[in-house]
Amino acid sequence: MSSQIIPVEPFDYVVFGGSGDLAERKLLPALYHRQIEGQFTEPTRVIGASRSPLTHEEYRKFARDALKEHLKKGEYDEAEVEKFCARLYYVSVDARTDAGWDQLKKLLDEGKERVRAFYLAVAPGIFGDISQKIHDHKLITKSTRIVVEKPIGRDLASALQLNDTIGRAFKEEQIFRIDHYLGKETVQNLMALRFANALYEPLWNANYIDHVQITVAESVGLEGRAGYYDTAGALRDMVQNHILQLLCLTAMEVPSSMDSEAVRDEKLKVLRALKPLNASNVEQATVRGQYRAGASGSGPVKGYLEELEGGVSNTETFVAIKAEINNWRWAGVPFYIRTGKRLTGRMSEIVITFKPIPHAIFDQAAGRIVANQLIIRLQPDEGVKQSLMIKDPGPGGMRLRNVSLDMSFAQAFNVRNPDAYERLLMDVVRSNQTLFMRRDEVEAAWRWVDPILKGWETTGQQVQGYTAGTWGPSQAIALIERDGRTWHDEI
Repeated sequence: MSSQIIPVEPFDYVVFGGSGDLAERKLLPALYHRQIEGQFTEPTRVIGASRSPLTHEEYRKFARDALKEHLKKGEYDEAEVEKFCARLYYVSVDARTDAGWDQLKKLLDEGKERVRAFYLAVAPGIFGDISQKIHDHKLITKSTRIVVEKPIGRDLASALQLNDTIGRAFKEEQIFRIDHYLGKETVQNLMALRFANALYEPLWNANYIDHVQITVAESVGLEGRAGYYDTAGALRDMVQNHILQLLCLTAMEVPSSMDSEAVRDEKLKVLRALKPLNASNVEQATVRGQYRAGASGSGPVKGYLEELEGGVSNTETFVAIKAEINNWRWAGVPFYIRTGKRLTGRMSEIVITFKPIPHAIFDQAAGRIVANQLIIRLQPDEGVKQSLMIKDPGPGGMRLRNVSLDMSFAQAFNVRNPDAYERLLMDVVRSNQTLFMRRDEVEAAWRWVDPILKGWETTGQQVQGYTAGTWGPSQAIALIERDGRTWHDEI
């Protein structure tokens, strides 16, 4: 089974930070795959832009090296790579001066009628500078979009300032705030499961669902991001964006259509309905953790403070939260969310646990009846599992067993699973904002997260140590088990 590829209009993608890590690992491979799939319409160009003094040919060599390193076995095709490199150009520009901007304008003027997308794969501190330079040098056309990566601020005040800065140069319908989690196939299948099937939506409420778990676990540590991470922490780095977006898609009401504004309106309602967490309740509803030395993968690993090279830090590398949504659909249904570094394995999933049956007609010899679960796995193996109770085969009487109906996307469709960036980069060209965060969503998320940060500061809530390679501090286990529930820890 193969999916239909719909070509997009001709475009110029300008990647600021074009010689950086994100472009090397994600953006160039994603665009290469879209070319192979036949999604480009000619003439289409990719223009790298950064301060590095590279020629077009030097940038093409950078791209070839990036593709060789980051494509999977069998994906590097010499002819396709050369075709891809032929559409690559490079301009050396400075975000804070006028150096290089005239050359960029001259290059872009060759394709004034094309879709023009500016991707800011740079530090947020220069988002405003680049936005203003694009505006000042009259590079904005009627078909221009700008893509900004997280973090959108480090608190509500800075998010408001950043949104205002970008908004002075671009209209809201031109701004694409990217969250790569929303480009994952499983995330979109969550909407398909809910809204394209009669089976789940009637049960998708407090009458039938006991609780929801959202886990985003990483096995890696800082990976060279110590400077950024120690000023951010897990709450800012993961919860404010990725996890809250997953929670919104899980909990939102049925939108009137798949129109981007209709979907984002419903997500915004969820964010605004979240029960406030602050100094009065933050210690009961949250757990902060920080990994210590332990074992991960194939050997021993350092603790967080050792990776900081002897520093002292109260920054959380793990957070667990019991969240609640104050509306009719979800009243009384807790949403347990957790994320952390140096955990047992790399795993992201949403687990919907349904309420137990009201009365068991089977005797004890039949075995324990386990509540049904819907498990939506985002990574590493994208798929959906529905657990059910069935009779164990055989003539030995009624014995019940919990089994899963398992749908792996890789096995079911036998096609390459596109990286999230592939879909999102093309959605920018299509001007489809459904999977991108609107300004009011970002600010609503910060309005919920900010009081948690301030609550931690006010109460002096400390990080709890946990051994690298485990599922986090014991207090996180207590957070859910005191409610008579347990974390789903299956890798």
